[in-house]
Order: sequence, then structure tokens, then C-alpha cells
Amino acid sequence: MTIHKISGRWRLGLGLSIFATLLWGILPIALKAILIALDVYTIIWFRFSIAFGVLGAYLAFRNQLPARRKLQQWHTLILLLAATGFLGIHYLLFLQGIALTSPANAELFDQLGPVLFGLGGLVIFKERYTLTQWAGLSIFTLGFVLFFHEKLQTIVSTREIYLLGNIVLIAGAVTLALYALIQKKLLSQLTSTNIMVFIYGGCAILFAPFATPEKLLTLSPVEWAILIFCSFNTLLAFGSFAEALAHWQASRVSAVVASAPIVTVIFVSVLSSLAPTLVAAEKFTVLAIFGAVLVVAGSAAIALGEK
Repeated sequence: MTIHKISGRWRLGLGLSIFATLLWGILPIALKAILIALDVYTIIWFRFSIAFGVLGAYLAFRNQLPARRKLQQWHTLILLLAATGFLGIHYLLFLQGIALTSPANAELFDQLGPVLFGLGGLVIFKERYTLTQWAGLSIFTLGFVLFFHEKLQTIVSTREIYLLGNIVLIAGAVTLALYALIQKKLLSQLTSTNIMVFIYGGCAILFAPFATPEKLLTLSPVEWAILIFCSFNTLLAFGSFAEALAHWQASRVSAVVASAPIVTVIFVSVLSSLAPTLVAAEKFTVLAIFGAVLVVAGSAAIALGEK
């Protein structure tokens, strides 16, 4: 199978990457809230079902559903099934990790996925970093260490269930990186929307036997709103991420997406002041704020530091 060639429309790739980052930054907070009312399997099944239904209807209306002949190619089908499996496992492990820890903590560990994906892009897809981008990666890493200094100290000395949650999140980050690399490979054969509609439908089928749809009847209007938001977040965030890969290098996309924890912490701070009983507040030192500035600066250097 040939290696996918990007379109070169880096501004569009950057915009899509930022949009996906914002959605993913908000998502853990919403998921933590809905986990009080629903189990993990039902949430995942519902999110994928909605995403598949909406995207499938849109592609059918535009007569852009995947061609059968392409899905019958064994190497393409194997990669599609592998991507479906890895993304489904990632969803499961990420939700379990949120349930065992916290939104900000889950988003922190989930960033191992974009980092691994970016390194994979350098190795597999022969992408290259300039000197400015390598410097940006160093600044980015230092910023994360400073920003989450107190959080990392808590992780090291915390109770066993928290440590278990972090192990689950690390495993989930690995599956996310594997999914993203396979999806990048598939872009040489299928469009991003064709890939995602197959994966959404496959994951919905995968989790259907474990879901309990009758629990949906017990949700309050607010809980329904949160669940619908999570479902459309799935559709829009992964759709934007997939389309960004069609226009921009995997290493650049991963650099922008890796800033999602900053978005999470900002929204946690805002929501905790508006609804303290719903979202627990996060406290930050001057050092942590300086780390946040370095994360943004490093991410920008990686994303925009082309020759």
C-alpha cells in the first residue's frame, strides 16, 4: 500500500487540529458528569451509534459512501478492522481511566498518544522536524513537566485505585497512537469520512452486546444534553482530526492536539467557579502557569516551524 501524501493546505490542517483539540479538551469533563448516570459500555455504544447515524446519513445523501470494491481489498479491510478495534479499546480504557481518576489527570496521560503518534509519523511516514521544531518539542516537554508538577507528585504518592487508573490511561494512549497511525495509512486508499463512518459503525456493533439501552430512559434532561454533546463531540472531533491528517503532517497535528490538557484545566477552572458542586476546582501555582505558557509556545513552534 502506498504512503499517503498530504494536500499541503497546512492552514486548514492547523484549524482542524485546533478545533479537535478544543473538543477533546472539554470532553473529559462531560464524560465524568455522565458516568454518574450511565455505565461505560452504554455511553460508548450510544456515542458511536449517533456518530455513525449522522455521518452515514450525510454521506448517503451526498452519494459518498465507501465504494464496495475498496472495502473488498483485503489489506484495506484488515487495516479498517484494526483501526476500529484500537479506537474502540481506546474509548473503553479512557472512560475507565476518567472514572478511576479525574478529567485533568485523564487528559494528561492521554497525551502520550499524540506524542507516540508524532514520533511514529517521523519514523513511518518519513516526516522531518526542523531545528525550530526540535527546540519547540523541548520547550513543550518542559512546559508539561512544570504545568503538571503538583499533579505528577500526587500521582506518585496516591492510592492504589488512582495508580490503576493511570495504568489504564497509559494503555489507552498506546491504542490511540496505533489507531491514528493506521488511519494515516488508510488515507492513501479512502477519504477521512469514509474511514470514520466504517469505524463508527464497527465500534457501535462491537459495544452493542454490552450496552443497556433501557438505562437511557432514566436520564434527566440535563444528562441527556451531556450525552448528546459527548456523541456529537465524537463525530466532530475525530472527523476534524481525520481530515487534518489529510492536509498536514502527522507530527504537526499531534503537536497541536497534545495541548488538550490545557483546555481541560481551563474549562475545569471556569466550571468549578460556576458550579462548584458539579466540578471540583483545580489550584495552580505561578510555576504551573508558566508551564502552560511554555506548552502553548512549544506547540506553536512545532506546528508552525516549517522550513
